[in-house]
Amino acid sequence: MTWSPPATLFLFLLLLGQAPLHSSQAPGTKKLRLVGPASRPEEGRLEVLHQGQWGTVCDDDFTLQEATVACRQLGFESALTWAHSAKYGQGEGPIWLDNVRCLGTESTLDQCKSNGWGVSDCSHSEDVGVVCHPQRQRGFLSERVSNALGPLGRRLEEVRLKPVLASAKRHSPVIEGVVEVRYEGHWRQVCDQGWTMNNSRVVCGMLGFPSQVPVNSYYYRKVWNLKMKDPKSRLKNLVNKNSFWIHRVNCLGTEPHLANCQVQVAPGQGKLRPACPGGMHAVVSCVPGPRFYSPKGKPQHKEPRAVELKLRLRSGAQVGEGRVEVLVNRQWGTICDHRWNLISASVVCRQLGFGSAREALFGAQLGQGLGPIHLSEVHCRGYEQTFSDCLALERPQHGCQHENDAAVRCNIPDMGFQNQVRLAGGRSREEGVVEVQVEVNGVRRWGTVCSDHWELSEAMVVCRQLGLGFANFAIKDTWYWQGTPEAGEVVMSGVHCSGTELALQQCQRHGPVHCSHGTGRFSAGVSCTNSAPDLVMNAQLVQETAYLEDRPLSLLYCAHEEKCLSQSADHMDWPYGHRRLLRFSSQIYNLGRADFRPKTGRHSWIWHQCHRHYHSIEVFTHYDLLTLNGSKVAQGHKASFCLEDTNCPTGLQRRYACANFGEQGVTVGCWDTYRHDIDCQWVDITDVSPGDYIFQVVVNPTNDVAESDFSNNMMRCRCKYDGQRVWLHNCHTGDSYRANAEFFLEQERLRNNLI
Repeated sequence: MTWSPPATLFLFLLLLGQAPLHSSQAPGTKKLRLVGPASRPEEGRLEVLHQGQWGTVCDDDFTLQEATVACRQLGFESALTWAHSAKYGQGEGPIWLDNVRCLGTESTLDQCKSNGWGVSDCSHSEDVGVVCHPQRQRGFLSERVSNALGPLGRRLEEVRLKPVLASAKRHSPVIEGVVEVRYEGHWRQVCDQGWTMNNSRVVCGMLGFPSQVPVNSYYYRKVWNLKMKDPKSRLKNLVNKNSFWIHRVNCLGTEPHLANCQVQVAPGQGKLRPACPGGMHAVVSCVPGPRFYSPKGKPQHKEPRAVELKLRLRSGAQVGEGRVEVLVNRQWGTICDHRWNLISASVVCRQLGFGSAREALFGAQLGQGLGPIHLSEVHCRGYEQTFSDCLALERPQHGCQHENDAAVRCNIPDMGFQNQVRLAGGRSREEGVVEVQVEVNGVRRWGTVCSDHWELSEAMVVCRQLGLGFANFAIKDTWYWQGTPEAGEVVMSGVHCSGTELALQQCQRHGPVHCSHGTGRFSAGVSCTNSAPDLVMNAQLVQETAYLEDRPLSLLYCAHEEKCLSQSADHMDWPYGHRRLLRFSSQIYNLGRADFRPKTGRHSWIWHQCHRHYHSIEVFTHYDLLTLNGSKVAQGHKASFCLEDTNCPTGLQRRYACANFGEQGVTVGCWDTYRHDIDCQWVDITDVSPGDYIFQVVVNPTNDVAESDFSNNMMRCRCKYDGQRVWLHNCHTGDSYRANAEFFLEQERLRNNLI
């Protein structure tokens, strides 16, 4: 990809009116953060970034009024209290502000009065802390269409297409028809005089379509003229009312919403003048993206490879949303949110086959990436065919960290899938028995789903279809939830989803329904959540730390008890002899938006006397050595010996620690490290012959715990073993560029082998 540096970028943005207005910390203001031993994001030591360096604030004269200004700048509704005398620990570096005095109306802390930057008679024992109300401000850290609209825009609420042709009426989603705009609570049609393809582009983008095509207006004009000649026609009567029309629309084609265009609602001179003399209603024809188009309205399952797209979304709870990642120099990386806005976000959305962006998100709201930050200061004009045509800086600016990763929510077409599934009997709308609508003998009816082979991948599709995010649990026994009485019969069985489908009806399933359990308590159920963890292995660390050890059997009794050695160890003359072990360190990050917790509570954890610890997950990782064609020659596994926060980034407190039967898990942003020198952190290759192999690690291998993205749970390396030494190279996670390019054909063979 070729990126050109922007010239007078911010000036362009101001002229276009597209500078981000709704970031909680707008360009030009000092950034704030909360740091310290607190485990919650809404409390901690208050620090401010000035001249590229983080520093603290002195507690002299600091009151709830100043805390409220700080909390609002951080994106919270208000402050609950403040803390003096370094309650959240003493900071380092300069004390930037002292004797801060705010009126309470300021939008940022640096607008308040103070002694001046760096002018202080305090020590770090006086560092101030803040506790904010956990409720976030509406529109926090994002630029939304609804926030970007002017006074007129707030009244232009929605757009829809009213199909006229019989073929358009049968199509799902509707891609061609008469444009109707909801204005002050009423649907109005738009006069076609002066209507342009730029207008059509904006309408299609709002409806979830990436592009538009010209309409053959001959047939529509013919139908219009026939209705105008009919004195009893309802359309003829409505046309004579100026309230029926939006008079004129003029768009550039880059706007994310019709309300951003120049819109004239009424005729220019007098109320008696016809709103659309000699014209008719505007007609638009849109082109759906590949996921949303086929003759029967079902998406094409064959999607372009990531290596071809050079652009992808990750960790989004819904279709068409996620952290933006780009491919540069054969490596996936993120985008810094500096100058990120709706126009640039819309170019991303359209390239990926969605419509325009309805929200451009800042501050890693959809999770932090792992790896390089490829771009910052992105500036798109809105006409670009691909994101690589936009202007951008190829290196991240000072201050760009993964906590600044940009994300997007795109408009997607209304496929009607949300009305074909429902949850019944749960304590909240996010859980219950799954009831689906299917066609039986030409009649559409509601019924339940057989829970045979019901797993997380199927539950994920249901939650996404309902707009409820990720599946937390796939439930096979739902006797405690009362479903809808008229939907008690099983109408779907043998359901198998890849996890990328837009609706459960698109998954593979039995022809004739066959359910071994029958109806009732064994109907499938789900529990959905809007956020989920995402575990990713640090591939580089595995590559750097791998080595061989010939370990005496006398030191392997505990490991043998926990089945961490190959079967041939059972037949050795213990304690004489040794095993050859391929050892390495692993570092597992949680890059999601929720903590990773064991599926079972501590009452189900298993105590292992030999190593003297609890296993909260019996099989947390698989370690395998495979031949180049995918046959397994050696294997290992790793229980969650102690699932905890080994380390966290600066400012984030460790929440989980296994000592004294503590809670187990991995906090968002933290990582769990298993050093190379602990038991079972190996593959036993005693029986392996020298040669070239693939070394593979799979985290959460049976998908027992829900994650936002399972594609990055697998890590592979090339492995060369000469009988005395071992080399690992080209280590990568399963969603990286090299995995898709080099092992694309092998993946299917490996997956089949594992099954």
